[in-house]
Parts: sequence; C-alpha cells; structure tokens
Amino acid sequence: MPALIAGDLHKGSRLRGVSFSVSDGETLVVLGPSGAGKTSLLRVIAGLEAADAGSLQLDERDLLRLPTQQRRVAVVFQDDALFPHMTVYDNLAFALRMKHAPATEIDDRVNGVATALEIAAHLHHRPARLSGGERQRAALARAVLSDPRVLLLDEPLAHLDPQLRAHVRRQFIRFRSTFSGAAIHVTHDHVEALSMGHRLAIMIQGRIVQLGEPDAVYDSPANVEVARFFGSPPMNLLDGDMEITGIRPEHVRIDAAGELRGHEIARESSGADIFVQVRTPRGDVLARLPAAQPAPNMGEEIGLVFDQRFVRIFNRTTGVLLS
Repeated sequence: MPALIAGDLHKGSRLRGVSFSVSDGETLVVLGPSGAGKTSLLRVIAGLEAADAGSLQLDERDLLRLPTQQRRVAVVFQDDALFPHMTVYDNLAFALRMKHAPATEIDDRVNGVATALEIAAHLHHRPARLSGGERQRAALARAVLSDPRVLLLDEPLAHLDPQLRAHVRRQFIRFRSTFSGAAIHVTHDHVEALSMGHRLAIMIQGRIVQLGEPDAVYDSPANVEVARFFGSPPMNLLDGDMEITGIRPEHVRIDAAGELRGHEIARESSGADIFVQVRTPRGDVLARLPAAQPAPNMGEEIGLVFDQRFVRIFNRTTGVLLS
C-alpha cells in the first residue's frame, strides 16, 4: 500500500484534478514553471491550505479531515525557518523534546542525523553562523527528526548559488536513503528533476500533464506542451504538414550531407559545449556540439542530421506524442 495517495485535488485555478501516489522510500519530484501550482499542492498536503474538493489519504486515513498537527507531514521550505535564538542542536532536538523522548535517545538521533548531513561540527552554533547550505541541511535534519510519514520539500535549494546547490543536492540524495517515508520535492530546476527523484511529475497551469520515470519523461514527452517546457534547453520542434518533429539538441549533428539545410544565426558557449542555432525552412534548430568540435562560420549554409533513435513525432492538431 503506498504511503500517500492523492486523488483529484482541486484548489481554485491553482490545482485542477491533481492525481498521484507516492510509496514509502520513494521521492516524487514535481517540476513546473513559476505559478504552476507546485507550492499550493504541498500546502494542501501539509494542511496549510484547504482543498476545494478531492481526496487525500495517508495509510488509509483521509488527511483532508485531519488538522495539520495530526498529519505526520514535515515541510522544508525555501527559507530554512530555523529558530534563530536556538542552537542547531536545540533546533534539531525540538520535536523530540516535545514528545518527551529520553535525553539519551535525543542525543543519539540528533548526532546521527547531523553526522549524516555533515553538520555535526555546527551543532552548538546558532543558525546565523551557518552558510546557506548548512542551514538548509539543518532544516532537513529537523524535519526528518519530527518522524514524518511524508516529507515535503518546497524548492529547498532555490536560494543557493549554482556550485553550492550542486554540492547540497548530492548530500540530499545520499541522505534520502536513510529516510523510509515518502517524499515530494517540488522544483523549477531541471537538473534537480532528473537527479533527485524516483518519479517525475510535470505540472503546468495546475495540472499534472505527465508522470513517469525522469529519463523516460525526458526522452519521450507526452505532448508538445511538455516538450517545450522540459529540458534546458528544451526539445527542438519542427513544423510539418501533418505532424511536429521533436529532437533534443544533443542528438543533432552538423553534417555537410544533411538533408535539412540552414544558416547559423547564433551561438553560445557553456564551456564544455557550444550551442549553435540554425535557421531552417522548418523552424530554428538548436544543436549542442562539443566545444572541441570545429563550429561552422557564422552565416554559412550547413546541413543537419538527426539521430533517428531520438526523433519524436507529435500530432500537429492535438500535440500528443505519436512515436
């Protein structure tokens, strides 16, 4: 039995029939643009907002009928929300003390989680002395020590700089295996979506439009809407008479023998790769090339070849994936 089952949740225009399930030990990542309804979904699950209609069950109990404090749900927000007047140790021990746990148990559990998240050296500091990444790890530790059945992560890495975000992301992934409950992580970051979850839900305008394993969603978007959104950069979409052809930039080659011809109109370097934008009769195509590969001269005519294993065909009228 899954730890959490949510069916047909409605919240005004922000959630429109959102259905999903998350099992113990599993992380569901919800990816969507700003305003898609991701945070509203977490707030409804946590009991911070009321659903207009629908159902939400945890261990066969209707969470929508339970007050917030009885739901056994913990939330880690974008802002760490630690108690500033307490040490890190006291922040982590707070929930255990509220349950009157023995002092030895509190000490063992706090030190164990702090060691796993590499913040043990900061237990006797106040949050103001910690870096952003250390505060977010402390917030995660405090949430887990409250013994939740469901852990909700509301873009906890959003305020970190890119290098620190990658480091903390790896620590979160390692630590996830020590938490046995279900987790729902919402984000607008495509790297997090691909690396931090067992399953991925794409949410656009209050609806989950595709749900599946991250690599499968990336390789085969369910429709043009997902293809335009998911990926950094997103999938190329080329117009045809009866269909739309989709291809990821990394599966496009520049080849003099290519049948689709065009002219380079822009390029951008990411260090390891060069992104070359080519204007063709079927629309602009972005090709991702290794930086070591010679790039064409700006404005010259070039040919493009698509790796046919990764070509996706969408219905021109409905936008639905055909093959």
